[in-house]
Amino acid sequence: MPMHFRNSPVNEPFIFDSIGNRWSQDRVLRPNGYPLYHYLQTEKGRGIVELQGKTYTLDEGEGILIAPYLHHTYMKAADEWMTSFATFTGTIDSSIAKIVGNRQVVLIEKDQGILIGKLLDSIMDEWDTLSCDTRTLSIRCYCLLMYFTDSMYAAALSREPLYLRYVEPVIKEIETHFDSSELTAAGLSSQVFITPQYLSRLFRKFLGCSVYEYLTTYRINRAREFLVSDPRMEVQKIARLTGFSDTSHFIAMFKKATGVTPLEFRRLN
Repeated sequence: MPMHFRNSPVNEPFIFDSIGNRWSQDRVLRPNGYPLYHYLQTEKGRGIVELQGKTYTLDEGEGILIAPYLHHTYMKAADEWMTSFATFTGTIDSSIAKIVGNRQVVLIEKDQGILIGKLLDSIMDEWDTLSCDTRTLSIRCYCLLMYFTDSMYAAALSREPLYLRYVEPVIKEIETHFDSSELTAAGLSSQVFITPQYLSRLFRKFLGCSVYEYLTTYRINRAREFLVSDPRMEVQKIARLTGFSDTSHFIAMFKKATGVTPLEFRRLN
């Protein structure tokens, strides 16, 4: 059951935080989700993933990519459940959301899963060499992420009047002004002239999360970037740069989302 973890600082645009295959999967319960995008695929047997009130069955060759901080549980649904997995980080890992079309969950069918499985296996087989060549490993990581893009899904959103009129402008506003403590779900909804409740329903319909969850996740991800890219930047400044007016509140929200404090996260990375 081979498995590898990143053992060097994050200097590449994309890199695996962990990766493994031929893993005898046990039951996993994550009330606060996982702090990174992570992918799970069935090699043999069958598994069940419970996420956001929905249940997904993963048969052989099928997989699921899960966004950070989403409460989830998975367990085997057969006598044996062998899996492959990968978790993703990097200096620009906040752009993974755009790569996957801002979706919180990406399901992979068997045909595509077979290709992903071959790539994961080749990375694992060449790990001794790749782990010393982080540039090539980063390229392999990016190639794997490309399997989660969905031009059909993006094209469908581009034809959705409700998404274009209400959701897309709010996403752009969040990405542009996330550093403003005045940015709130209520304020964002007023900019597109609908109620906060309706805007959150639209976000859940198209992206699988509420406006508040999207805004908070975006801010925490940017904070992670600041913590890693500038080791000398004070936590108080990072809090201000990511739209938190109160440092204590920022630390509490960061720990709730990631399971560690900002300084602990910095030491780990």
